[in-house]
Amino acid sequence: MLVDTDMQGNHVHEEVEELIRVALLCTQETPNERPKMSEVVRMIEGDGLAERWEAWQKEEVFRQEYSSNSQHAIADWIVADSTSNLCPVELSGPR
Repeated sequence: MLVDTDMQGNHVHEEVEELIRVALLCTQETPNERPKMSEVVRMIEGDGLAERWEAWQKEEVFRQEYSSNSQHAIADWIVADSTSNLCPVELSGPR
């Protein structure tokens, strides 16, 4: 569904999965959680994606456990991650 139909199935499924992982890492809520462009280039070239993806998955498991153990967790994360509290310079920081 994410691959251009003009490719007519001429793509490597594993490479598409890797690019999706890179894209997901680049769409984290806070700028500090997003990889820098130099890291993105290295991940696309095949260096460091597996480690970064594994670390991200561990953080997600922790967040899910935390939110299930605390009723206020969601509100706490929204306040902590809110971009409305950041200066414009911080919004354009490393991604």
